[in-house]
Amino acid sequence: MKLISWNVNGLRAVINKGFKDFFNNIDADVFCIQETKMQEEQIDNNINEIFKEYNTYWNSAEKKGYSGTAVFSKVKPLNVTYGIGVPEHDKEGRIITLEFDNFYLVNCYTPNSKRELERLDYRMIWEDEIRKYLIQLNTIKPVVMCGDLNVAHEEIDLKNPKTNRKNAGFTDEERNKMTELLNAGFTDTFRYLYPDKTDCYSWWSYMFHAREKNAGWRIDYFIVSNSLKDKIQESYIFSDVMGSDHCPVGLDLKL
Repeated sequence: MKLISWNVNGLRAVINKGFKDFFNNIDADVFCIQETKMQEEQIDNNINEIFKEYNTYWNSAEKKGYSGTAVFSKVKPLNVTYGIGVPEHDKEGRIITLEFDNFYLVNCYTPNSKRELERLDYRMIWEDEIRKYLIQLNTIKPVVMCGDLNVAHEEIDLKNPKTNRKNAGFTDEERNKMTELLNAGFTDTFRYLYPDKTDCYSWWSYMFHAREKNAGWRIDYFIVSNSLKDKIQESYIFSDVMGSDHCPVGLDLKL
């Protein structure tokens, strides 16, 4: 099963900047996107045409032009839920969960702690709630979570760890929450296969020619229940795919 995740930083903006070609060529079984930045009523024929072979699921933020997630699946899921059942967290369209025969797929767009870490306190609450949610799902069947998790977990996961130590996405608090999640029975698929691989990033600032210099961060993930570890065939970072400040990431699972 081929799974893809991409923070597109605005679906309408990226459609003709390579998204359509990548989507068609990769031919994923399930394709998840974050930061759709659109409401369902803005889905036009151009967009519907791209996803016509797929079952489509959208979770938009209440605030227009902000956040939002979507999932496109060739296989019709048994069930689909939006959010995690906590109103405080569910108004920004950040979670879609698809239940399949053998696993749950959770598409996640984690809140950014922002400059000056103004949202860090909220982020800590979010992390605890999401971890609880995933652990609960994992008692029923294995979980695959993907998306922009807005954290570089270890120093190897960003180009300049020393100068970014207390910046959003690389604070001790955020990194510790990722450690807590992994310790609760989950695996970072990319690091499972490539524990020491360097210079592998999924996001680059638009400033200072960061992408050109590959001065990036790995903040987009496929995280799976430990019980699926032996099913991991390949974990990808498609760093040559342009169109967004993030690149797509992928996972091949033998299910």
